[in-house]
Amino acid sequence: MSAINTKLLIAVLAALGAIGALLIHEHNESYKAAVEAAKAAAILEQQKAEADQHKREEEELRKKVEAEKRKNNVNPGKESKTWQTYVP
Repeated sequence: MSAINTKLLIAVLAALGAIGALLIHEHNESYKAAVEAAKAAAILEQQKAEADQHKREEEELRKKVEAEKRKNNVNPGKESKTWQTYVP
């Protein structure tokens, strides 16, 4: 009877050890997944910030170019009417 109880106790302890090992493995895997998700979120946030900065820079450059066009594209007063007063 004592031998059966010992074998049963060893079998129960082995099953508990296997369950414990599976739980530890699952916990480690979920921790790794959480770390990877945090890294991905940080990378996406950085990419978004860089894209926003690039968009602001492009908008500033576009405004500057438009201002330069308006500044340098001034027609002299009567230049558009020269064809009316042309005498060959």
